[in-house]
Amino acid sequence: MKNLSPESQSLPQSLSQTLTSEGLGSSGQPPQLVRVGHSPDPDDAFMFYALAANKINTGAYRFEHELVDIETLNRRAFAGELELTALSIHAYAHLSDQYLLCTCGASMGDGYGPIVVAKQPLSKADLSQKIIAIPGTLTSAFLSLSLWLGQPFKHVLVPFDQILDVVEAGHFAGQAVDAGLVIHEGQLTYREQGLDLVVDLGVWWKDRTGLPLPLGANGIRRNLGADAIREITRLLSESINWGLDHRAESLEYAMQWGRNLDRERTDRFVGMYVNDWTRDFGDAGRASVKLFLDEAFDAGLIPQRIEPEFVDF
Repeated sequence: MKNLSPESQSLPQSLSQTLTSEGLGSSGQPPQLVRVGHSPDPDDAFMFYALAANKINTGAYRFEHELVDIETLNRRAFAGELELTALSIHAYAHLSDQYLLCTCGASMGDGYGPIVVAKQPLSKADLSQKIIAIPGTLTSAFLSLSLWLGQPFKHVLVPFDQILDVVEAGHFAGQAVDAGLVIHEGQLTYREQGLDLVVDLGVWWKDRTGLPLPLGANGIRRNLGADAIREITRLLSESINWGLDHRAESLEYAMQWGRNLDRERTDRFVGMYVNDWTRDFGDAGRASVKLFLDEAFDAGLIPQRIEPEFVDF
């Protein structure tokens, strides 16, 4: 397995955009800036729409949203650049000293999840000998594939939105590629490029544990202080609930990040990753995060055993 330290690999190409939502402030004081990082995909856009479009009163806070791919966000978190950021659960294992997990904002694969695809049918034994395009070594998709295979595997880092094309082409930057680890909306569209499913890691995890596969969360920086942590988490929860309660409007906004998805499939994809698990991890979600990280530690895939810490508000 390649080194997982943040310095060990260059960052993938980012899909970046910045949006700002204004708070009202209080007592004549300017609102406090909260820099938020999340992925440029429909589910995160849906989740953060109410904040980005000033649909809710953010009070003493002004939110600046940076839309960047998840592996870049994972690696930026080592420097603590963002007060509130999407994190892979895998990355959190390296960042628990800097970030707490918000109880809301989870992306859980409840019987579905990251998939591995190839141009031809492959067995598990076949795949272990192949070169796999991955979206990042700190993603939960990479960690779950490592757990499933149970051994190191050859991989090449590819921007998440190029993986299907790279697998179809069979190469990337002069490197042969045999299969791809797919996150985001490619889970719904891979068949259109003539690719075969090797494994759905969410199905594997659910069949084995009875739990949803924990993929992503929102991390909030510990040094903000207890009051700010609770209030910012509450505002995130309000944004998620607003989106779910105003689904049509939020979906219209999210569609602009639905690469190759029509409205029906954008709605389906958003429903996969913004749902009751996103409102709150719940007992089962929290248990799954702990089990996922415990198994990763037992397999030697993360440096220490982690006791996940969640924000209550």
